[in-house]
Amino acid sequence: MSALQQLPICQLTARLARKDLRQMLAMVRLVYRLSRSENYQQKVFPQLPEICRFDPGHASLMMGYDFHLTADGPRLIEVNTNAGGGYIAWVSEAQAQGRDPIDLSARIQSRLFTTFLREWNDFSAGQSKLQRVVLVDEMPQEQPLYLEMVACRDWLCKLGLQADIAAPEQLSADENGVSLDGNKVDLVYNRHCDFFLEDEVMTGLRKAYLAGSVCLSPNPFAYGLLADKRRMIFWSDQAALVELGLSSQEQELLLTLVPQSRLLADCDVGDLWKERKKLIFKPVTRFGSRGVLLGKGVTRKRFAEFDPATTLVQQVVPPSVEKNEDGQEFKVDMRLYVYRDKLLGIGARLYQGQVTNLRTEGGGFAPVRLY
Repeated sequence: MSALQQLPICQLTARLARKDLRQMLAMVRLVYRLSRSENYQQKVFPQLPEICRFDPGHASLMMGYDFHLTADGPRLIEVNTNAGGGYIAWVSEAQAQGRDPIDLSARIQSRLFTTFLREWNDFSAGQSKLQRVVLVDEMPQEQPLYLEMVACRDWLCKLGLQADIAAPEQLSADENGVSLDGNKVDLVYNRHCDFFLEDEVMTGLRKAYLAGSVCLSPNPFAYGLLADKRRMIFWSDQAALVELGLSSQEQELLLTLVPQSRLLADCDVGDLWKERKKLIFKPVTRFGSRGVLLGKGVTRKRFAEFDPATTLVQQVVPPSVEKNEDGQEFKVDMRLYVYRDKLLGIGARLYQGQVTNLRTEGGGFAPVRLY
């Protein structure tokens, strides 16, 4: 079986209204602009580890903004700084159009490659040429999207860079820089989910990042400002948005697209228990739907175990549904792939079950049709 045949690709097509896409993009561009604001940064930094206050001078490769589509328009579900699946999404799009999926289109290649070059140029101030990239993740070969990392590595090599895949413990890293097998690494494309570089195995990479001796992308600075789940508390709080000086139209955009989100510590527990069926509970520091629980399935015992300081309480937004020819229903999670405030592409993940996953038979990444 070829690598392409092993990718989690769904044969259905997900539909996205152009008016919804316009709203989604407007929100993405607004929160990115906020993230560059000193006023915004000073309000969120106190909630974050010190490492998030270090500005490396560049942005974040392959941001992902996840939405559910409702009858009243799109609703933001999560923001990711290490969003996987972009390559798979574009392969599924190519297959749906009857094109050869092995090569990305020239337009997409140029768009994606430019993001790597822009990251390096911003980091190096244009003083040197990008030569070596390493994709880093925990136990890469065990990751569900390992084949995508292989495809990305091969693509970068095809475009003239030296590229490898490695686990963090394979790197030699300290404040003087990062190397792999004795070869200096310029840019680390970070797929690891230790967002604050706190694990012992990330110590060397952390030192190199803070010393400015490696371009680490994505990085803690971008994660803290945009992808930490507590940002959704801020974005759904009108009083906080007023303090930022946003216009009434900008406030309305965020308050409409971002479901009401609160920290459990700031809620009345009795009221939450009564309203639990309308809520979803998310750990603020975990990823990939891990630890996410719909309130309708939460027992009193499990409810009592939630850590008030690290549990996000959010209004449930049911996903839209697509049906196959047999009438089988798949839930839809729509993802915008973004660099800074520019759209790179759109992907949809189709699944069954309580939360997004890539395990559903017949599910996976699907092409998106705008209408």
